[in-house]
Amino acid sequence: MLGVYDFCGHYEWTFQWLHREGGDTLVREYWAEAIGGDSQQHAARLIAEKGFAGMAEYWGHTLEHESAGYRCTSADGVFRIDMHDCPSKGFLLRNGLEQYENYCAHCLGWIAPALGPLGYSVAHQHNRRGQCWWEIRRADDPAPPSQPGELSGNHDVRCRDDWEA
Repeated sequence: MLGVYDFCGHYEWTFQWLHREGGDTLVREYWAEAIGGDSQQHAARLIAEKGFAGMAEYWGHTLEHESAGYRCTSADGVFRIDMHDCPSKGFLLRNGLEQYENYCAHCLGWIAPALGPLGYSVAHQHNRRGQCWWEIRRADDPAPPSQPGELSGNHDVRCRDDWEA
């Protein structure tokens, strides 16, 4: 059985192999179908059942289990995650395992296709150094993403001195 850190390297290598075989289209299909549509069905079911509370339950448990450096913020009609230290990308960077250039896009690559049919949209930005943010709203909510610090205060990853480095 693969350990979690072996998994991160294999996962990233798989993204690069898919990219080499079929370009960005094949990688995105894999993220949407194999991850969002298959391995993360439990997340979609929880969110379909409980909405924003299900998001807090799923990501709170998952990110805590992965020992991520993160902060979840819930506000009226929005669920936000600020990732300060992604354990997966951090492992790849620390061990020189960067095969697939846009590894960080895989989260949004499965989350948006999984949540779209449930009536949610996702705003997201990452800096490819293990830091990102997501804001999830109802798809019919026209509100733009929050301004830095507006929802999560000083926990907003965009307020870090090294966010744009």
